[in-house]
Amino acid sequence: MKDTKRMRRKFGLIVAIVIAAGMMVNCLYMLSRHRETVRTLTISNVDLNTVEDGTYRGSSEAILVAADVEVVVEDHRITEIKLIRHQNGRGKPAEVILEKVIEAQTLQVDGVTGATSSSKVILKAIETALKTGVESD
Repeated sequence: MKDTKRMRRKFGLIVAIVIAAGMMVNCLYMLSRHRETVRTLTISNVDLNTVEDGTYRGSSEAILVAADVEVVVEDHRITEIKLIRHQNGRGKPAEVILEKVIEAQTLQVDGVTGATSSSKVILKAIETALKTGVESD
C-alpha cells in the first residue's frame, strides 16, 4: 500500500515536471517569435499631404504586444492620436510616443528606451491608420 502511494506521488511529480518544462519551452518559443517580429517590424513614414481630413483607425500586433489607435488629421496635420488599446508587458512608458509623433508630424521618432517593442507596435498602428485610410465611424 505504501509503495502504491509512493509510486503515485512520484508519477504525479514527474507529470508536474513535464508540464512545467513544456510550459517553459512554450514561453521561450513565444518570446523568441515576439522578438523576431519586433526586430523585422519596419515603420515607413507617411506623406501627410496625401492624407485627407478625417479620423482613421489602425492596429498592429507583435505576438506579446498589440495596439489599436485612432488618428485625427486636419489640414494634412496629425492633431490627435488616441490609444484605444495597448496590450503590453512593461511597455506603458512607450505611450509618450503619441505626443512625439504629433509634435514632430512624422513617424520617424525615437522609440522609448526600455519599451522598444511597444514603441514600434504603436508607431506601426499609426502608420497603418494613415496608409490604409480606414475612417473611424
